[in-house]
Amino acid sequence: MTLARATASEEEIDPIDVSFGECLSGSRLEGTQNEDGGWGFHAEAQSRVEPTCWAILTLLQIGADKNFSECVLRGLRFLRSAQLPNGSWPAVPGQQDGSWVTSLACWVLLHARHLEGADTPAAAGFRWLCDDWPKDTSAWRRVLGRFSREDVVNHNPSYRGWGWTPRTASWVEPTSFALIALSQSPQELLPRVAKRRERLAKSLLCDRMCPGGGWNCGNPRTYGVPGEPLVCPTVWALIALRNESNRPEVQESLAWLEKNLTNFRSSASLALARICLETYGRNVTIRDQYIQRAFGKNDFPEDTTAIAWISLACKARPYWLLNPAENG
Repeated sequence: MTLARATASEEEIDPIDVSFGECLSGSRLEGTQNEDGGWGFHAEAQSRVEPTCWAILTLLQIGADKNFSECVLRGLRFLRSAQLPNGSWPAVPGQQDGSWVTSLACWVLLHARHLEGADTPAAAGFRWLCDDWPKDTSAWRRVLGRFSREDVVNHNPSYRGWGWTPRTASWVEPTSFALIALSQSPQELLPRVAKRRERLAKSLLCDRMCPGGGWNCGNPRTYGVPGEPLVCPTVWALIALRNESNRPEVQESLAWLEKNLTNFRSSASLALARICLETYGRNVTIRDQYIQRAFGKNDFPEDTTAIAWISLACKARPYWLLNPAENG
């Protein structure tokens, strides 16, 4: 049973004149922006790169109808001030090592090019990303792995993506975000090795798919036991592979996502599923009102990331997943 059929049987919810996502996000994000221009994961929390990026993307999306340009500009200034000298961004202010949020920051800066020039910081971020090779799949580690008696995770070590922290191990979500960011960039901002990194990373995602479709953090099997797919990594992996729609792994994972829609209780999960399925042109309805109901029942209304995802899902045309050049 699809989510559309499931919701049709429930009591009707009165139509709303203003999109729930826009109503929720605009004033809420404007009111929770910190003095330094960033956002925390919750109101009055310390500014961090990740929630700041999602807040900026959201305000950029609804900015055609509302005037949030000052909020966005302040947020962009926070992002630029948080960038480390090597081009990366730290997960937590004050840290001296970059992290996966570098991909997210580059993605956002590219979509804000029309407001302020972002080529220089984005190009530096991409250089750092493309130089960040995970150590767990280095040639030496692969040689050592051949002599191991235990096949713990059972995946191809020759494929390489990105980790949460530099030079560690490849995981599905940071690999997906790096691929999305790279796909948004003009070629002149990317180092030569970018194409190779993209090929290896896409192969890694397909290799790491769970049996039956979908993704978890990155281990499709552990000691021979099949892994359980999760919504977030599945959505981001599918979006990263959106130009590879004919791959069997993509089709199988889309089928898993559609099949399990009625099991999702979190509004953030529903929002991400809607974004993903609309990206692929799938005819599955996840109404604003259904997301609104889930948000009221299950989520904390001060969660910046959830608010952003809901708003991005409730916009009819997800321009933020197009190449920035396509947005005019």
